[in-house]
Amino acid sequence: MVGTPFGISTAGAGEGVGSGVGLTALLVAAARAIETHRHDSLATDGYAEHFVRAAPACADWPVRPQQVPGGEANPLWGRFARYFGLRTRILDRFLLRAARTGGARQVVLLGAGLDTRAFRLDWPPGCTVFEIDRERVLAFKHGVLDGLSAAPRTTRVPVPTDLRADWAGALLAAGFDPAVPSAWLAEGLLFYLPATAETALVDTVDRLAAPGSALAYEVKLDEDLWAYRHAPLYTSTTQQTGIDLLTLFVREPRPDSAGRLAGRGWSTTVRTPFDFSRRLGRGPLPEPDDPLAGNRWVFADRPRR
Repeated sequence: MVGTPFGISTAGAGEGVGSGVGLTALLVAAARAIETHRHDSLATDGYAEHFVRAAPACADWPVRPQQVPGGEANPLWGRFARYFGLRTRILDRFLLRAARTGGARQVVLLGAGLDTRAFRLDWPPGCTVFEIDRERVLAFKHGVLDGLSAAPRTTRVPVPTDLRADWAGALLAAGFDPAVPSAWLAEGLLFYLPATAETALVDTVDRLAAPGSALAYEVKLDEDLWAYRHAPLYTSTTQQTGIDLLTLFVREPRPDSAGRLAGRGWSTTVRTPFDFSRRLGRGPLPEPDDPLAGNRWVFADRPRR
């Protein structure tokens, strides 16, 4: 095993979006594309379908609701895709609120993947969006967006580095200023990291985030993920995309990162996705033996002194 700041292997560190965890970025892009074309869309991403069509591994995946076999009853492209649409909407609003009313002028996307927020959201003047991900993932994204002549709507700074390396040093070298309030997002990331890596990441954000900063991230609190191995949500994902999510998720007890942040003076709020489904009247609702039941969205704010 090669040592890293997170203490995890660098095996597969060079993979792009065509395999492993990288392929899940395309799954989420397909979900955002479908959501974009729903009559009651929760979020809009006009670039998402172009990523899917540009990757041979998923060229036949649906990107419109009418292309989904079985429609809304499809566990993957119906319910699970709507989950991703809901997540996109809520986290879009979190970042925009942090920038517009919280005064954050730096936005850091950890494991940015195929995130297009720098291109599709209406940022206030003076914002900089830093996108941290592996070089091959960002190169794929750049190739697709350049082919569309897409232009970011704010200053965008790609930071091509692996989160298993010194990503904090790379972020600082790219111009991030730890004295300026910032908004941080770890969307769909911590599932794939060991508990020690999650703690190291949260500690690093705590070290770099100035007063007035905000952080949002997603975790799973299930004690036994393997108990859901026969759930339609996971089996349909494997059957229709070849992605076995349960083999990618780290199956070990998770740290109490929200409590860790609270102990350091952050104000934290923990919500279930269903809280927002009920509030908006759209999105997944609880089901028996539900793999989404353990998902939590954590929102944290560091008060100004």
